[in-house]
Amino acid sequence: MTRKKKLPRFPNDYLGTKANEYNNQIWMERNQKQTTRRCINFLFDPCLGDIHHKQDSEYLILDLGCGTGFSSELLIEYGFNVIGIDLLPDMLLKANNRKKGIMDKKTIFELVLGNINNLPLRINSIDFIISVSAYNFIIYNKKNNHEKIKLLNKTASQLNRILKKNGRIVIEFYPYDQYELEIFLNSFKINNFNGFYIKDNPKQKGGQTFLLLTKIWQK
Repeated sequence: MTRKKKLPRFPNDYLGTKANEYNNQIWMERNQKQTTRRCINFLFDPCLGDIHHKQDSEYLILDLGCGTGFSSELLIEYGFNVIGIDLLPDMLLKANNRKKGIMDKKTIFELVLGNINNLPLRINSIDFIISVSAYNFIIYNKKNNHEKIKLLNKTASQLNRILKKNGRIVIEFYPYDQYELEIFLNSFKINNFNGFYIKDNPKQKGGQTFLLLTKIWQK
């Protein structure tokens, strides 16, 4: 897959030989891992509130839309326990090959073929969730705002369900415009999350954006 300024087409640009090309792009791996490092730092952002920082090996992180495993690999290197989930078998196969090359037996690294919109995970089982350049795709093929909002709300509700008390999420994505950014953020706020967004260029219409979110615990 050649380097492009436009957003990739989902799922076409991640199937068959495109999955191989994606996995072999050095610049793609570098960028994904740089972004993942930012996501890790954002998980402990003081603006999300106080948190007792345990050893990384005590945390279980869900890599949402893990693709070929660039982010998961880095999370393992940091010492986190990781579950990677992706909808596309071609991408997950590459992640599984990457997993075989990680010899660290001290951490958990599991891969799951599944849909972000219907997560096969236990209630209150995940400490943190990160998603790098994948969350946009949950609304692909949804043409009207009503469908988009309904699906975003459903997904945010599921993420709340699987997170532990005071669990946190960092999502890096590329909203089309300010309106799309707001409906993404609002889907979390109405599903018992506090949070905000960070953009390196606040004046940019779309562009790289990070959502920083923490679950509101309800007794």
